Amino acid sequence: MKKIVALTMLIAFAGLPVFAQKDENNRIRSAGEVITEILNIPEDIPAPLLDKAECVIILPSVKKFAMGFGGSYGRGVMTCRGGANFNGAWSAPAMMALEGGSFGLQLGGQATDFVLLVENPRGARSILSSKVKLGGDMAIAAGPLGRSAAASTDVTMQAEILSYSRSRGLFAGISLEGSTLRPDEDGNARVYGKGIKARDIVINSKVRPPASAQELLATLNKKSPTNKSDR
Repeated sequence: MKKIVALTMLIAFAGLPVFAQKDENNRIRSAGEVITEILNIPEDIPAPLLDKAECVIILPSVKKFAMGFGGSYGRGVMTCRGGANFNGAWSAPAMMALEGGSFGLQLGGQATDFVLLVENPRGARSILSSKVKLGGDMAIAAGPLGRSAAASTDVTMQAEILSYSRSRGLFAGISLEGSTLRPDEDGNARVYGKGIKARDIVINSKVRPPASAQELLATLNKKSPTNKSDR
């Protein structure tokens, strides 16, 4: 009997990496669905802002949880325009994690999708290298909406990241100050293999995009094929 139990446990644990990898690929697919739906909203992210973004971070279904005063925790993906100068096609997605307490109170207990536009190369490299505090290490602002919104306001000129949220069908700019953003290297290892870091995936192009990234990359390459940033 003990041998049967031990064998069952061994089989279960042996299957964990496979299930984990499936979970990461579901995350990538969800990110593709979110960005496709959001970029098809009439009053969505202004095209000039997306065209000037070096990278896009999509975090599907970030949820609030109770931990003392409350907090939030989300997993998502980051893709950048390929190459050292961020002027190529959108890269394979790297796994990312968003954590924080202050913005949890704004979610109202609902699962919320986040989209973040990284507006300069320095910001992109910082995020891919280590954990950053939004509003501290990097300037972040709620992104303006609408195709006619001015893309040259003081807010968008000064911010390194513009952030948006969608909850219960409502799409809006939102502040994420006080939260942290970091590469999810465990998730990257499950998708791409041990030793592959976020920077290798996004900037160094050491891996090919998984099949689960097809919708994500097709949407971004269609909606914003060229980097029009002057930075």
